Amino acid sequence: MKLSFNTVKTSAITLFISMLFFVSCQKEDSQNGTSEQQEQEASKASGEADAQAEVIFDNLFDDVMGANDEVGNSGSGVFFGRTDSLTPVPRCFTVTITHPNNTPFPVKIVVDFGNVGCTGPDGHVRRGKVITVYTNRMIVPGAVAETSFENHYVDSVKVEGAHRVENVTAATTPANMRRFKATVTDGKLTKPNGNYVRWNSTKYITHFEGVATPGPLDDIFKIEGNARGQVLRNNLLVGWESNITEPLVRRMTCRWIVRGVIKTVRVNTTTASQYIAYLNFGAGQCDNQAVLTVNGVSHQITLP
Repeated sequence: MKLSFNTVKTSAITLFISMLFFVSCQKEDSQNGTSEQQEQEASKASGEADAQAEVIFDNLFDDVMGANDEVGNSGSGVFFGRTDSLTPVPRCFTVTITHPNNTPFPVKIVVDFGNVGCTGPDGHVRRGKVITVYTNRMIVPGAVAETSFENHYVDSVKVEGAHRVENVTAATTPANMRRFKATVTDGKLTKPNGNYVRWNSTKYITHFEGVATPGPLDDIFKIEGNARGQVLRNNLLVGWESNITEPLVRRMTCRWIVRGVIKTVRVNTTTASQYIAYLNFGAGQCDNQAVLTVNGVSHQITLP
């Protein structure tokens, strides 16, 4: 009887250990699955946030350059006055121009979109003020435009930070091109629910088509450079760094980037990590779609 009791006891212990091992494996697999999903979501969030900031501040470059012929080449950005279908859009904002020193430059331009909302030619609704001070006409090498914001919103997103554009065209730059350096310092895009994107960026923008002609309709720009940022989405907080691996291309007749690739690497991963995001803006077509790929998994995203 004693021998029989020990045999039963041993069998029970063996079964118990096997069950523990099985449960442990299940738990580990579950945790690995969750971790992989979290990695995907974090990388996806950083890529999407970088794209949002890129589009909003790229559009601001158009506004700075297109205010009027006194400071640039009038007719781009919110000053375009037409939609993609070339239907005239009535201007719903006011422009105030002042010369602080009673000289041609510096000149201060305040674009006031009001407090209710002003729908621009790109379909976005803006509120608040955009304030830009120019040291010279932006087609002149060395000219600088510095922009700040006063209670400014694009749709429901509050825009903050400092935006600076400098004409860095050099003597060696081909005669049919202009080159600009665009810097965003302490940029912040905040949604109504408190989620936000923080963004610092240094980009070089080459105006390589349409330089010699008046008006913006044939203007095409190439964008290169890098950025770093942080995005808060509910309980997810992610920091990243991004580099343009294939130059971004923008046409003034399209409200979105039409070509190029941005590589986004989260700050807590290595460059060898598979959780690197690649945002591809397409092959030149004008639409609001881009493809974000993380670890071989592609996501179709809609640009703002």
